[in-house]
Amino acid sequence: MNKYELAKKITQLDGLTNEEKASLVELLRSQKKYGLVWEDKPEEIETRLVDELPVLTEVPERAIVSESPDAPNHILIEGDNLEALTALAYTHEGKIDVIYIDPPYNTGNKDFVYNDSFVDREDGYRHSKWLSFMNKRLQIAKSLLSSGGVIFISIDDNEQAQLKLLCDEIFGGNNFKSNSIIVNNRGGRDYGGIALQHDYILIYSNNKGELNLINDHDKKFQYQDSEGGFNLMELRNRNVKFNISNRPNLCYPFYVNPNNADANNLLEISLEPKDGFVEVYPAKSNGIQTVWRWGKEEKSRANLNKQIFGKVNRNGGYMIVQKYRKTTKMQRSIWDEKEFVNERGSEVLKEILTQNIFSYPKSVATIKRVLELGTNSTSTILDFFAGSGTTLHATMQLNAEDGGHRKCILVTNNENNICEEVTYERNKRVIQGYTTPKGEEMEGLHDNNLRYYRTNFLSRDKSVKNMRQLVRLATDMLCIKNDVYTEAEFCGKKINPNIARYFDNGQGNRMLVIYEERAIQLLVQLMAQTEDDGIKTMVYVFSPGADPYTDDFEDIAERVKLCALPSAIYEAYKRVLPKRKPKFLDEALQEMKTQAEAEANMQQTLDFGENDNMNEKGGEA
Repeated sequence: MNKYELAKKITQLDGLTNEEKASLVELLRSQKKYGLVWEDKPEEIETRLVDELPVLTEVPERAIVSESPDAPNHILIEGDNLEALTALAYTHEGKIDVIYIDPPYNTGNKDFVYNDSFVDREDGYRHSKWLSFMNKRLQIAKSLLSSGGVIFISIDDNEQAQLKLLCDEIFGGNNFKSNSIIVNNRGGRDYGGIALQHDYILIYSNNKGELNLINDHDKKFQYQDSEGGFNLMELRNRNVKFNISNRPNLCYPFYVNPNNADANNLLEISLEPKDGFVEVYPAKSNGIQTVWRWGKEEKSRANLNKQIFGKVNRNGGYMIVQKYRKTTKMQRSIWDEKEFVNERGSEVLKEILTQNIFSYPKSVATIKRVLELGTNSTSTILDFFAGSGTTLHATMQLNAEDGGHRKCILVTNNENNICEEVTYERNKRVIQGYTTPKGEEMEGLHDNNLRYYRTNFLSRDKSVKNMRQLVRLATDMLCIKNDVYTEAEFCGKKINPNIARYFDNGQGNRMLVIYEERAIQLLVQLMAQTEDDGIKTMVYVFSPGADPYTDDFEDIAERVKLCALPSAIYEAYKRVLPKRKPKFLDEALQEMKTQAEAEANMQQTLDFGENDNMNEKGGEA
């Protein structure tokens, strides 16, 4: 019996309402034929999101604003991370370059709260609850990643196997990068008779994004010149698969001057014969004539006596060598540097907050390594299990070290006042400076802005009143989306904030939010009277539909980029919010019938193909 036939039987059951039957059919349609399967356990917050929309509202008194006009804007969001991720689906869809999260490990030891209750080891739905919890969040997280973005997830043995399968489904198995081991406990914890020293970091990319090489701080150089340290490597290709028979153009002579050596005993060379110079070909290997790695005219001539030189070999003859200055390397799958241990994370946090008020924070060095692997100097980073705020600390530290302008978004709830008293307070002190318990004064990382937000809600019902209220409440989100926070006069005029608000950071980011569409004509006239400096203004206009009153902006069309609100917000939320009601029964049945017919046609095609193959092979019997 196929799914469609089974669904028809469900519709004929007595004692069930149409809504109950529709829910059963929807459940049947969602069953997988292959992959990770678990019992979905609804969350209370998800139920709330059926009827309400989340928005982000700034807490202005907590803002920390640098005197530097170029300081990056970091964001801290207090609230459930499913609420915050939904809001970020509008502000940051496709804009996050690196996600790092350290979710609850579901050890059964009061580390995972589901619907306001701790999940213990005896809970029969322990793993299903955790997978339901993670699946919803990772689905939205994927939509936030940029085209080459990367996600790093810390986890231990309790859920590592399940998380790997879940991530294969969400991000695609072909985007799996590594299940790296991180040695975070040098002594080891008792774990079934084994001294456990490690956790894992699962790494996935979006659309096969690549990881960076990391700096090789332990690299030693044997030689020095005016440009710094270097080592030497032979210009000869040591792989005998490449030889004179298949690469004849790479087998040519150099000429070495044995009487002209520099301070590193490197000898002058030429590509033309000269008096007193010695001819040098690539050496033979097991009787096979090898070749150089560089072509004569393409690279060798341009690098003569700059990057390539002659040198006496161990047999008293001559070879051609290349200066080698590489200071980067690939990250190994086992992260075993001593700075990565959790104990170091605890020590740093205690130095900042002067007391132990958070268990097992990750070390700054661990998160810096994540950022080195995944970011460039202007990347945007997200951590929606922010905990003590190590990810922002590491972001600001790395920016200070390499001159970067990375921006970080943190999300955490305020259970036990963690957001206010740990996450925020820690990074406030890192920015402003602090005194350690030993009395040592630590200079702050002053060139950073930190802005504090809370999640708020309003009804999903699309009444005009609710729509207008959404646009007003969403203004703080628009500031985040456009990275512009400074309110200013518009075209030299003060405007009533109940009509519109204008923001300008003085560096090319401008945003106008129009709440009253009746004011459009006057605002357009004001802009038309000012000189066009070539910088476009992002204009958000309240509109009951999807048209941002394009015709009304015709005279200044080249100076603005228009967007109708709240339509754009509804569209973004529609992709991530839970459905308000199951499909109507007849719709669900029709979809299942179509799917069943398609599968039957596919099977018929396959059967026909197999019969053809059998007929073709029949003469061989």
